[in-house]
Amino acid sequence: MTVEESPLDPEVPIIDPHLHLWEILAAPGSPQLPQRFLLPELLETVTSSGHNITHTVFVECHQMYRQGAPDGMAGVGETEFVNGIAAMSASGNYGSCLVAHRIVGSADLRLGEAVRPVLEAHAARAGERFRGIRMPLAYSEGGLFGLPNDPAGKSIMRDPAFIAGAKVLCDMGFSLDVWCLHTQLEELAAVADAVPDLTIVLNHVGTPETTGTWAQRKEEAFAQWSAAIAELARRPNVLVKLGGMGMDMSAAVGTGSRDASSEVLAGEWKPLVETCIEAFSPARAMFESNFPPDRAAGTYGAVWNAFKRIAASYSPSEKADLFRGTAARTYRIDLTE
Repeated sequence: MTVEESPLDPEVPIIDPHLHLWEILAAPGSPQLPQRFLLPELLETVTSSGHNITHTVFVECHQMYRQGAPDGMAGVGETEFVNGIAAMSASGNYGSCLVAHRIVGSADLRLGEAVRPVLEAHAARAGERFRGIRMPLAYSEGGLFGLPNDPAGKSIMRDPAFIAGAKVLCDMGFSLDVWCLHTQLEELAAVADAVPDLTIVLNHVGTPETTGTWAQRKEEAFAQWSAAIAELARRPNVLVKLGGMGMDMSAAVGTGSRDASSEVLAGEWKPLVETCIEAFSPARAMFESNFPPDRAAGTYGAVWNAFKRIAASYSPSEKADLFRGTAARTYRIDLTE
């Protein structure tokens, strides 16, 4: 049994802006293990870490899609599912951490104007908890998580229909979370330019490529990524989540864990985190756990300890933004509630 590290600065209030809830039933012959990460597992993870997690934000992960739903509407089932868990948490019967206090659902922006009723359906199911969407955009020629790439997933952000859908999202007051790789950051910058009033949240530091031929070109990938991050940060409507660095993109999610210490993780992640903070500033950056996927690197407690080690040299106000303030502003969380 893995033993958690003692939390550093356990009183620091944290909003975790990137957590998933899921029940994955692996297909026969799949290397991926069946996984359950629902309210009991999440609360055990948070509580055992000893960190002061006050709120969490759910980010879509293709769960509980409705069978037989009309085109574009299947993902509304995920929002219904998560909103039920959020309501359980809000009862106060399960502790003080408000789980899934905000929800980032799923929608296909390539629907253009037709995405409006989809977004309305999400909002109708979750009310003020629903704050925006994310859709699968990460694309690698070498494939991701042990799966071959889907050519249809290439250059989605260049599709005029996607931009039209992004404008609808903006018009309705919702945000766009994006996970893409460093080779796609130029495309994301173009989206930010095309829809300058849309709040865009780059997930997982805009992951430098590590699959395929990039596995032997890590220094080149880091240099390209650093330049692309600096350029993207010039768009004031883009923010960045600092996390998602523990995933092994060459292996199926849930196939193992390293149990690395926070010292090791901080050493590995510091160059990525500091590059992002320098480019975006703490006011536009937020730490994220990306759990359960980042369990591949270490425990929940070790991940947050690593972030606290990395942030040790920042001022109190900068730390407040990185651990809570930026997430609260982005997802409109009232900290006086």
